[in-house]
Amino acid sequence: MKSLIRLSTILALMGLLAAACGPQQAEAENPATPVVSHGGAVEDQVSLIDALRAAGAEVEPGDAVEQAFFSVSGQIIKVNGQDVQVFEYESAEAMETDAAQVAPDGGSIGTSMVTWVATPHFFKSGRILVLYVGDDAAILDLLKGALGEQFAGR
Repeated sequence: MKSLIRLSTILALMGLLAAACGPQQAEAENPATPVVSHGGAVEDQVSLIDALRAAGAEVEPGDAVEQAFFSVSGQIIKVNGQDVQVFEYESAEAMETDAAQVAPDGGSIGTSMVTWVATPHFFKSGRILVLYVGDDAAILDLLKGALGEQFAGR
């Protein structure tokens, strides 16, 4: 009788253990599922990455980047293999101060005349200013979906 009770207890515990492990195993088998941690409007770099991943983009962190005409250092993120520069500010007001220096066509920023290697596209939202230099329509669609229309560039 004691053997039957022990066996029942062991089987019950094994069933609970298997149920607890099941969802974690399923998540490990499908690591490509995007994780959205913030939702809502894009306010910072983390929420931008979340929004891009939620839209199906592959996003990886890249190197730091400096642009002499912006008051903060930036971070490159690789969006489907393309470099996108993200500059995150302490406040939306500080970001707007730098954004106001960008000419409508992106050809100058403050007193700096810029010769771009490809077409510049400037976006802003919350506390971030985003610069994409390129012509990939899919990247532009992803950025527009996350940040709205560009505020400067060509």
